[in-house]
Amino acid sequence: MDNPATRRIFAAMEHDCDILITGGGLNGPALALAAAKAGLSSIVVDALPLATREDGGFDGRGYALALSSVRMLANLGLWDTLHPHAQPMREIKVTDGRVGEARVFMGLHFDGAEIEEGPMGQMIEDRYLRRALLGAMEAAPLVTHRAGVRVRAQDVSASGVSITLDTGDVLRARLLVGADGRQSGTARRAGIQRTGWDYGQTALVCAIAHDRPHGGIAHQFFLPPGPLAILPLPGNRSSIVWSESDARAPAIQSLSDDDYLAVLRPRFGDFLGDIALAGQRHVYPLTLTLANSFVSDRIALIGDAAHGMHPIAGQGLNAGLRDVAALAHVLGHARKRGEDIASPAVLARYQQRRRFDTASLAAATDLFNRLFSNDNPLLRLGRDIGMAAVNALPGLRRTVIREAAGITGDLPDLMRP
Repeated sequence: MDNPATRRIFAAMEHDCDILITGGGLNGPALALAAAKAGLSSIVVDALPLATREDGGFDGRGYALALSSVRMLANLGLWDTLHPHAQPMREIKVTDGRVGEARVFMGLHFDGAEIEEGPMGQMIEDRYLRRALLGAMEAAPLVTHRAGVRVRAQDVSASGVSITLDTGDVLRARLLVGADGRQSGTARRAGIQRTGWDYGQTALVCAIAHDRPHGGIAHQFFLPPGPLAILPLPGNRSSIVWSESDARAPAIQSLSDDDYLAVLRPRFGDFLGDIALAGQRHVYPLTLTLANSFVSDRIALIGDAAHGMHPIAGQGLNAGLRDVAALAHVLGHARKRGEDIASPAVLARYQQRRRFDTASLAAATDLFNRLFSNDNPLLRLGRDIGMAAVNALPGLRRTVIREAAGITGDLPDLMRP
């Protein structure tokens, strides 16, 4: 202790928290809460102001949470708050058709009653999930939320990682996690390259009110311009994710509400009666993007910062929450063993759990979109034969349901019952 360099050595080891998380959307706060459950402290750096995040108005956005994601939220103590606002997805119907055709169901039918665990998923509106995460962060002693600030620089050393905010503040931690979206600054500053391509499609997202009850049934209509998902919300409302070509989508989005509905109705059909818009309308370009590595020196990526895929199977948020659960699992067990939570060996375990699974899911969604977003008669015949075969094999159908529910394979601690 008489060494004159001691103070400099100790200063280099000082940290403001265990984990710095850039991105305050959904995955970042979820990781902060999951890390706190494992005894790790974190600071969430959020570019949006707190008032924007806390806005309780309905903006039309909703998420299809797989059963494994629901389990995770329950294990984090959030589901009791969310449950009154959730809509169980009891069945999924997949139909191959054309715009304006009568809706005759001849596709895939998945019934959650075929598995013992209950509904295969739950629909929840963005506003409820976002506010539940914010409230839980505020109540968690190990979590600090820095809203309305941006990261300008990051630096990695042998003893930790630091970020510089636009306020001039410097924060230090053992690990930096990028949850900052497809244009992740964390990944870019770390030199992590991405692989991907544009689909030439745009997602038109909104919510609708309809005359007839949906019965908790989610519908996926495959149309030549792109898939149309109709996802049940509480009451006589549904969330719509409608894919159109890049050439047509901007013109549709610019229409008045009445004209927008006039374009949607032939695609939607009349099986739920008359429809009306509820909430705001959104557009998102559809691309596939995968980080070439989910980890770097003292850095890990989760959610869209690691992968962005077509919403054809509604797995975007679920894939991000699986990242959160896997990373929290790896870090929590490393902490118990006394390991450096940001060591290459620990981060390699996280990448091993998530990289192949995510690449496989991205490839599957890419294949399905290319296979179904066309009107080729031979491909249509092959699709219809394939769907009929799955419907005729209960064992295969049950396997697909369990995969969609996210309850197969080596589950991380937070996604177990």
